[in-house]
Amino acid sequence: MSNDAKTMAPNINVTPLIDVLLVLLIIFMVVTPIEQRKFDTKIPEKPDSIQENLVPPPMLLVVNIDKDLQLSLNSQPMSLLDLSSNLEQILSKRSFDQRTLFIKAPKNIHYEFVANVIDKIKGAGASPIGLQIDYLE
Repeated sequence: MSNDAKTMAPNINVTPLIDVLLVLLIIFMVVTPIEQRKFDTKIPEKPDSIQENLVPPPMLLVVNIDKDLQLSLNSQPMSLLDLSSNLEQILSKRSFDQRTLFIKAPKNIHYEFVANVIDKIKGAGASPIGLQIDYLE
């Protein structure tokens, strides 16, 4: 065996790999602008007059915060402490999948007050909590 055969390092020809890579790159560059970028959205329609007179389900819990920062649970006025204790009593009788609660508040009240109400509601055991905003028009 000659010295040349022992000292030669293995050599891999990468030219075909680069050719394939460039062809794939060109294909992706051509195909990408052709893809459709359309999102199908549905805009909610104004509710019928029939829907406005619907009675809410009895298991529905809605905490309403009015513009004067007065609280009510399902149209019954109460303070923040009373709200927490009443919710604890109501939610302790329900299973975990029936503890959904909604907070309805005008969008111009301070976030700090709403966050405080959310903390009390979570402490009472409600989960998940949905937020509704009044005056969307």
